[in-house]
Amino acid sequence: MKKTSFALLLAFALAWFATAGLRDLVNTDEARYAEIAREMVASGDWLTPRLNGLKYFEKPPLQYWATAAAFEAFGESAWSARLWTVLTGFAVVLATLAAGARLLGPAAGRTGALLLGGSLMWVGMGHFASLDMGLAAALSFAIYAFALAQRDGASARSQRNWMLAAWGACALAVLAKGLVGIVLPAGALLLYALWQRDGRLLGARLHWGAGLALFFALAAPWFVAVSLVNPEFARFFFIHEHFERFLTTEHGRYQPAWYFVPVLLVGLAPWTLALPGALAEGLRRDPQASFQPRRFLFAWTVVVFTFFSASHSKLASYVLPLVPAAALLAGDWVSRAPARAVVWLALPAAGFGAAAAWLAPRFAAQSASPELPAALLAGFLPWVVGAGLALVTGSALAALLAWRGARDAALAWLAAGGLGAALAVHVGYQALAPVYSAREIVERVRPALAAAPRLFFFDTFDHSFLFYARRTATMVIYKDELEAPIGWETRGFLENFESFAAAWKDAPGALALMRPREYDALAARGLPMKVLARDPRRVVVLRP
Repeated sequence: MKKTSFALLLAFALAWFATAGLRDLVNTDEARYAEIAREMVASGDWLTPRLNGLKYFEKPPLQYWATAAAFEAFGESAWSARLWTVLTGFAVVLATLAAGARLLGPAAGRTGALLLGGSLMWVGMGHFASLDMGLAAALSFAIYAFALAQRDGASARSQRNWMLAAWGACALAVLAKGLVGIVLPAGALLLYALWQRDGRLLGARLHWGAGLALFFALAAPWFVAVSLVNPEFARFFFIHEHFERFLTTEHGRYQPAWYFVPVLLVGLAPWTLALPGALAEGLRRDPQASFQPRRFLFAWTVVVFTFFSASHSKLASYVLPLVPAAALLAGDWVSRAPARAVVWLALPAAGFGAAAAWLAPRFAAQSASPELPAALLAGFLPWVVGAGLALVTGSALAALLAWRGARDAALAWLAAGGLGAALAVHVGYQALAPVYSAREIVERVRPALAAAPRLFFFDTFDHSFLFYARRTATMVIYKDELEAPIGWETRGFLENFESFAAAWKDAPGALALMRPREYDALAARGLPMKVLARDPRRVVVLRP
């Protein structure tokens, strides 16, 4: 059994890490966070994050630091840009295995880790360089550490050490994405304490003194230092990026309150139908135990889901922090249910995979446009079909094995189907790189780019072009997310065509990036330009 488990873990690790660099960085999130880290390395300033040379205070620096360190160690590439996300996603699978075994039993931990490591949402976000995986990892570590500290039978030393680990993880969560790193764990703890009518949890068992000292020692220095150097930081970060984002639709991400329901129904596949059992486990009370880990994990999922559902700014990845706890609860239920219960998880997953494979060509035909050519979609289509077939194969084998009573083997195949499906989409997305990433067009203009005295972005902003070009650009007209930083530092921005035309005239050899329709408009106005390269969404021109 141990040899089999080790072989499964090794195969999972190879698949997880080996595929991380097989796709170009895409706009917007991946390229943005890679570029901020690249500029940290280039400038040597690891205190004030910058994007296109302008102050960027939307998020704290933990992932920027980790990615910049990866660039220093391994060079600048898609693989090193995703390394932090890949590492943290993998680490949570291991943490679910270990913490689950201690809290709910070895079978629950093993099954929960399998379900987590094979879920479409976790694998997909584990190979996408956004901040959400790092936050989900830190919060999961905090929740697991707290539960381990409070579990029945924990010694005084063990309780103290695990609580310090929980406080430290909360500090990392704050450095990963802000105040949610402490607000969400506090909300889960308060809900659980009220539910259990156990006020002792809010007292000395939290080790407030040592815990707060550690929390502020880790989290506070950067906030203090960056505020001293940048007076505009505190208002923008705490008010604009927290309260205004949560309470208003200013960021343009408003979705209905039920938005995360379909997100989770798809994202938790292939074990979506274990969710009712997981929730039932979360409600179950162990009469022999004082601390109820299942109920605490349930409280955590409720708080995360409710908090982001109430927010006026929603993205699908925001609920990622609840997925490990939900997987562990589902693993607890599945590990104790009859083996044939896995059949009723696997068969719908197989149907979902078959539907995806069958419908993909129809969606591809309907999605084609001048900016997303049918030829590129045709290159992506086999990967989507392959992802559906991987899910069908893994789920069908899981159903067959579960019917025969081989629960562990069935769960391994179910997880393999989900892992294979998610990785196929991840790798196959490279077929769409000419649309969503600027790497190819940058390589085509590399010699001219190296000689260009200036680079302009005319009425557009392309994060991936910055990263692959290894330089910043003068922005024209369009401010994108940098409106506030441009207000703080007016340099490097031209607000209209006239100012651009004057700067263009005085910069022979300069390059400009623009969209095809802007190129047509400028050409009609007689602006001197020579097209060096173009793709469906970009035109790069030279000032003759």
